[in-house]
Amino acid sequence: MKLIINNKIFTDSTKELDKNSFFVLSKQNEKFLDQARAITNNIIEDKSLKDFVDFSSIKIIGITGTNGKTTTAAAIYSILLDLGYKVALQGTRGFFINDRQIEEYSLTTPVQLGNFVNIQKAILEKCDYFVMEVSSHAIEQKRVEGLDFALKIHTNITRDHLDYHKTIEEYINIKNSFLSDESLKLINLDDKIVRFNPKNAFTYSLDAKGDYKVDAYSFKKAMHIIFSHKNQNYDFSALMMGIFNIYNLMAAISAVHIITNKNLEEICETLENFGGVSGRMEIISVDPLVIVDFAHTPDGMDEVLKSFPQKDIICVFGAGGNRDREKRPLMAKIAARYSKHTIITSDNPRFEEPEKIVEDILEGLPKNASFEVELNRKEAIKKALLKADENSVVLILGKGDEATQIIYDQKLPFSDKEEVLKLLKK
Repeated sequence: MKLIINNKIFTDSTKELDKNSFFVLSKQNEKFLDQARAITNNIIEDKSLKDFVDFSSIKIIGITGTNGKTTTAAAIYSILLDLGYKVALQGTRGFFINDRQIEEYSLTTPVQLGNFVNIQKAILEKCDYFVMEVSSHAIEQKRVEGLDFALKIHTNITRDHLDYHKTIEEYINIKNSFLSDESLKLINLDDKIVRFNPKNAFTYSLDAKGDYKVDAYSFKKAMHIIFSHKNQNYDFSALMMGIFNIYNLMAAISAVHIITNKNLEEICETLENFGGVSGRMEIISVDPLVIVDFAHTPDGMDEVLKSFPQKDIICVFGAGGNRDREKRPLMAKIAARYSKHTIITSDNPRFEEPEKIVEDILEGLPKNASFEVELNRKEAIKKALLKADENSVVLILGKGDEATQIIYDQKLPFSDKEEVLKLLKK
């Protein structure tokens, strides 16, 4: 990865290094330090990279949390564009500038130089804001080193990525470390796990008494919300479902209000144009009601499944291979708790045998659970659709808008949404 600033070349790879360029030393490439020194004397630490760039013309907004980062980031991006600002968005779905996709799917948060390169592109496009998702991996690996955030946003902290972080305590501590400084922050006050520096912190909530507090909500083919801020009431509607999406949109509204100081009525009006993110609680069909969602953690599944108390839920899900095994039976318990019928299938098995993954999942199913196993994901979706009626909702969870299924080291074409649409046509 190369970054060019004022005719100076910065790189984190010895393969791209020459005697005149700068080697940016980081946690990821420190083992190549001696090799870099043999090529150039220009060695700088990752934390010093910001001394060579000028980001003063753009405000960086970083969103962290287990769930909700993508939707919250997309909502902020959409609102700011509708308000007339020039905006860049970087995250799981790719890199966008002013409603134009620049890059396809990527890491949630790129390596440090990747962030700097993208921010520089946004500055050249005269963007006012750079909205980015910040993963726990990025925090721990210091990929956001050197970035001065105009606002840091916290959505929630639940179980995830324990294949990397090893313990839930380590994962929680890493997430909370992002919120420990005195920068401007926006915190989900209902999250019991979050720990943050209260200086320059604003809060939003449904239950606790936050600075932006939801007072009432309803779901009737759309979301209708009433909230209060400084003893004044406001309302908005959006074509979305789920209590977790109330949190996501409240985070977005509050964030835009904090960083732009636009009036809340004007901000709320823009939500009518936001229909959510592809693969996140996405309604694929109304009759039968079929929804695709990215939920792949116990908490994520719980949030989706509990959003349909009046429906007979038919749940299709699996678990990713070479990832946290302990969450698999927990996901099964949650699926059985809410669902009339559960179909356990393959997700992205990677280098694990799908049968072994299913064995882990089945350990969490209660004896009275109505379920079946269908490893072929296409067939599992087909069986769910055949069971659907006017009282049911088919929830296909785990992959969201992913366009591939990862089997061993191959990415094979597969889209839950496309499979549903093809099957319904038949």
